[in-house]
This record gives sequence, C-alpha cells and structure tokens, in this order.
Amino acid sequence: MMDFSDEYVIFCEKKKIQFPPQHQQCQPGIEAYMVPRPISEDPNYKGSNKLLNKVAIITGGDSGIGRAVAYAFAKEGTDIVIVFYNEFIDAEETKMRIEQIGRRCILIAGDLKSDEFNKYVVEKTIGVFGGIDILMNNAAVQYPQKSIENISNEQLELTFRTNIFPLFYMTKAALPYMKPGSSIINTASITAYKGFAELIDYSATKGAIVSFTRSLALSLVDRGIRVNAVAPGAVWTPLIPSSFSPEEVEFFGNKKPNDSPMERAGQPYELAPTYVYLASNDSSYVTGAILHVNGGAMVTT
Repeated sequence: MMDFSDEYVIFCEKKKIQFPPQHQQCQPGIEAYMVPRPISEDPNYKGSNKLLNKVAIITGGDSGIGRAVAYAFAKEGTDIVIVFYNEFIDAEETKMRIEQIGRRCILIAGDLKSDEFNKYVVEKTIGVFGGIDILMNNAAVQYPQKSIENISNEQLELTFRTNIFPLFYMTKAALPYMKPGSSIINTASITAYKGFAELIDYSATKGAIVSFTRSLALSLVDRGIRVNAVAPGAVWTPLIPSSFSPEEVEFFGNKKPNDSPMERAGQPYELAPTYVYLASNDSSYVTGAILHVNGGAMVTT
C-alpha cells in the first residue's frame, strides 16, 4: 500500500489531470459528494505550536481551503470556530477531525450576508473561547456567465453581498476583541490579477478583497494587527463542481486562463501552510501582502 508521500509524488507528476465529470446544483457545494474528494490534510505535517492556544474564526471552514487551513491551525494548537452556510455533513466531519487532533471546535451555521449574523458569530466565539486571535475571511460564491449581458442585477448583488460585504461585517465585529499580534487573512484569487472571462462579477469581488486587504492593513498597523491575503489559483474545492458544467470540471486546472506551469489543479492542503505562516509570528514583518499560491502562474502584483 502506498503512503501519502507516494500518492503525492504520483499526483504531482501527472500532467493534464482529469476529474470525473460532475456537477452539483447548489453553491457553495458539498465536499462529501465530490469524486475524488479533495485532499484536505497532509498526515506528514507536524505542528510546532506556532499558534498554541490561539482562537481562529474561519468562514467557509467546513470544506475546501477553509477545512485544510482548519486542520493545519489545529495541528499548530488553535481552537477553531467554523462558520458555514448549510453544509452540515461537511462541517460535522471537519469538527470531528479537529477534535481528533486535540483542539476544540464549534460550528456556527448561518448567512454571512447578514451583519447581525456576523455579530452573532463573534459574540458566540467570545462566549465560548474568550477571545479572537485569527480571522480568516474565506467564504465565497461564483456564478459563471458567458457574457456580462447574462449577469442579472440579482446575481451581481448576490455575488458582492456574499464575497465582500461579510469581510467588512466580520472585521468590524471582531476588531474590538483582537489584540496586538492578531492576524486577519483574506482569501482573494488569481482572477483578481489575471481576470476570468466567465467570472466577471466574481473576479471584481476578488479585486475588491485585494484592495480591502491593503487598505485595512494600513489602517490597523498602529494597532499591531496584521492583514494579509492569499490568492489561490485553480484549487479542487466544492465551489468547482457547484459552479461549472461537468465538461468544464473534467479538465479543471488545465485550461486557460487557469492553467499553470504545473499543469494541474492544486489541492487544499497545499495552501494551508501559507495561512499558517500569515497567522503566526513567522510573518511578523508582513502586512498588506498578497501571497500567490497558483502552481507557478505569473501575475502582476
């Protein structure tokens, strides 16, 4: 039987990796229904107490990149608050694994488009854990359209209210409880830099997140709170089969504009150490930065 490292090498050596055609009707998608399942954890990753006894809120933490980061944070000693919409099967699985690692986890389901819900998440976090050290704004949706003419006013508003408004709401709610040394990490996207013809509204929100990150970093630097972002390339998460057609899913990560020199999609666990770096004192001299994890795609920062 191959161990994880053998499987990883074989996976990375493959070119033009194909996924079985598949589609899920509702966003942001269910990881439990994906084939193959995303790789959320590197079992060879050993924590070194970089985030010992910290408390992290992770929006969209039930699956995909959020889940992978939650596992890595837990291995570094963090207690986790997973905020999700309605993906209960994924959320429960994530919670169970975090507790197996030895850290505490609470699940909070609700709609991040609501300012009041964001306030509730923070109040619940303080009530259970007593503080907030890390805020990871990660939840998002995307609705591909062939032309801007196909983007309805309703879709435009939904995409912005889901992808950028909650960053303002959650940050405003959490800041009174964040101390010097705390970290805010936002998930941007390669689309903010390279664009994506069929994701105009989504790409616009990710561009907004880049500007939000840089401006907020300047605003909070005197308070000792660092603000950074990660801009992933093509990563195999539930958002992909719930966004694209089965035919597009089959060659996800191999087609323009998301292809990279590595010629494959990334796996969530491959991004997790980047978030650990930004959350920990390893990045104590880093704020307002956008780190690109995209398989080698060249972007203009």
